[in-house]
Amino acid sequence: MLIRRPPDVPSSEITDEGLFLNRRKFVQAATALGAVGAAGALLRPTPASGVLATPEEDKLTPLEDVTSYNNFYEFGTGKADPARNAHTLRPRPWTVEVSGEVHKPTTFDIDDIWKKFPPEERIYRLRCVEAWSMVIPWYGFPLADLLGAVEPTSNAKFVEFKTLLDPEQMPGQRRSVLPWPYIEGLRLDEAMHPLTLIALGLYGKALPNQNGAPLRLVVPWKYGFKSIKSIVSIRLTRERPENTWRVQNTREYGFYANVNPAVDHPRWSQARERRLGELFKRETLPFNGYADEVASLYAGMDLTRYF
Repeated sequence: MLIRRPPDVPSSEITDEGLFLNRRKFVQAATALGAVGAAGALLRPTPASGVLATPEEDKLTPLEDVTSYNNFYEFGTGKADPARNAHTLRPRPWTVEVSGEVHKPTTFDIDDIWKKFPPEERIYRLRCVEAWSMVIPWYGFPLADLLGAVEPTSNAKFVEFKTLLDPEQMPGQRRSVLPWPYIEGLRLDEAMHPLTLIALGLYGKALPNQNGAPLRLVVPWKYGFKSIKSIVSIRLTRERPENTWRVQNTREYGFYANVNPAVDHPRWSQARERRLGELFKRETLPFNGYADEVASLYAGMDLTRYF
């Protein structure tokens, strides 16, 4: 995440007054971290700080692009379909059940999540990669905070996530383009990494429906399909869960989905990527540029096999 000094950032780009209930705390945090971003320092993120500085040339993707060019098959397979169709989603009321191998299974109300894990204290500017790439200022908190609250047991090895299943709200689910509901999974150590986020907003606003309201996963070193949207269930398990795209096409999509320019997708090269809004492609970075933070999670693994 790159935090620029407050004079460099228009208030309209950062803060929505209706979103931040504790503006004083937010301003204090942003001011304290601003000097770090201006110096171009690369910080190792921790759950306490939630800070990652990225290079100045990693410019933010415009909000209009972030909210109008999406993959969210629950609202259609075209990139413009979610923005056009997601008005049918009702992000309130909303609950998230956290269960499985935990000592304190809990069903969280979305408004309680906002109060318990206030996003104004956690500002992340992260790269995200799908068939294109973006740089988005996410507002949220590390998934580890939520998992810590339910106290995983010693048997917990993986985390399974599910999207809402409701064809009335999500008309794309009326077609069998994917097995519904959408399911994703992470190893527990991946889920507990401080860069694995629960996002509640972007660009200083609560998540738009087409971007996964009211809460979604963000795993920035993996391809975008791992960052499941509109989550209603989080379950800790002993065995590795299946994930939707692996079930749909095992040859083309694996469980890990780490950004890896050395491993081609069967139908295209992954060595180069195009950032949304840019004409020319750029070199794809291993782990999407976060190798220093996450490569140790996969030490000794053959990433051409475990893709």
